[in-house]
Amino acid sequence: MRQFAEMAGISNPYLSQIERGLRAPSENVLNAIAGSLQTSADALREQAGIRREPEGVSPVIESIRADDRLTAAQRRALLEVYRSFTE
Repeated sequence: MRQFAEMAGISNPYLSQIERGLRAPSENVLNAIAGSLQTSADALREQAGIRREPEGVSPVIESIRADDRLTAAQRRALLEVYRSFTE
């Protein structure tokens, strides 16, 4: 656990709290953990069963999520702009 916390650039106690569900990681921490695991933050969310949108997601949102040319930050920005126009 200590080695992984060091790899991700976060403290061991903070990582332990995340692991036990006592704290939710910030987007930056989630990205650091994902990078250490050589995966994406979106993949971690998916593996954890965290859905970002309810059923019946619009095709635009599905397209943004599916475009692997985008970084996680770019996806978030595009989704935020899209939601600001549609909600």
